[in-house]
Amino acid sequence: MSGPLAPVPSSTLLRGARWRRSSRSTGMNNCVEAARLDDGLLAVRDSKHVARPALLFAADTWTSFLSAVRDEALGGGQRLP
Repeated sequence: MSGPLAPVPSSTLLRGARWRRSSRSTGMNNCVEAARLDDGLLAVRDSKHVARPALLFAADTWTSFLSAVRDEALGGGQRLP
């Protein structure tokens, strides 16, 4: 994966962000939300704790992470379609 993670002090600092929930989320509010930011970064947060820090990823870093998850390269997880 390329590029470092950058924590954001509070998701509330991202007021203009349009958060979207994962299509794999359940009704139990245990999911990931993501927002594309104007500077091209992707912000990711836990939907149960929206005031906690979000993580910022460059687009290529996020794509690499998702590919690793799908390919089970991170170890022990279920393969995603």
